[in-house]
Amino acid sequence: MRNPVNLRQRLSQSLATLAQSFSLKGSVFFLLTLGLTVGSAVEANAAPPETAPPQIKDTLTQIDAAANRRDLESVLKFYSPSFKNSDGLTSTALGQALTKLWERYPQLTYRTELQSWENDGNAIVAETITYITGEQSGQGSPMKLASTLRSRQRYEGQTIVSSEILAEDSQVTSGTNPPTVQVILPEKVRIGQQFAFDVIVQQPLGDNLLLGTALEEQITPERYATSPDFELELLPAGGIFKVGRAPLRAEPRWVSAVLIWGEGMTTITRRLQIVDSSSSSRNLSR
Repeated sequence: MRNPVNLRQRLSQSLATLAQSFSLKGSVFFLLTLGLTVGSAVEANAAPPETAPPQIKDTLTQIDAAANRRDLESVLKFYSPSFKNSDGLTSTALGQALTKLWERYPQLTYRTELQSWENDGNAIVAETITYITGEQSGQGSPMKLASTLRSRQRYEGQTIVSSEILAEDSQVTSGTNPPTVQVILPEKVRIGQQFAFDVIVQQPLGDNLLLGTALEEQITPERYATSPDFELELLPAGGIFKVGRAPLRAEPRWVSAVLIWGEGMTTITRRLQIVDSSSSSRNLSR
């Protein structure tokens, strides 16, 4: 079996990185709204992206370009002063989140794809997918970030006035050989419904000890800037296998997992939509 002392050393190096990755979670996901409302019933009549007005395509291109050169002032020009997203976050919070994230990940790359659009009165409602990749270098192993967000936003002219996050997926890895994982989690569940959350390590464990935990968090503006409390446990199987139950209010949740072994660390976070629900951060039950 691998020397437990080496694992403890690796663990001590990883815990600071782990705390950073969780504290960045909200910033990353809010940040993903850069290319990205309140959806109402526009989906049924949405038109394909190739038929979208030039100003929408141009706006998305300009926002990506401004984000890629880390030009905060240019990014925020595309957001209404009264902007608010479905999690209750404002344009001011967006600026703060961008500043923190760019300090830690100075080489992020943004790419936004338009999926569909529709006229809604004097506004245009568009659905997009934004991809963010990057790496943070510093003390210890570099942290690699890969995030994807699907959202719907409302444009008035070239200004985004509101945004609804439909789905999100983020992964942060570090080390020479971080666990490669398969994640099984539904995109949405009904209020009070039981659901499975499995994070399966794809590599053979060999003589590696595997530590990890799973978390479920209520999504609130305050949690975008804070890190949850968690305790790592020794995992007897090749991953995390948990069962959770949706809250009794239709409010989305962040569902996260962290896995650490001697050669690296992987953290993942996904959004779970609760149809027709909520509570505070808690560990998922077995």
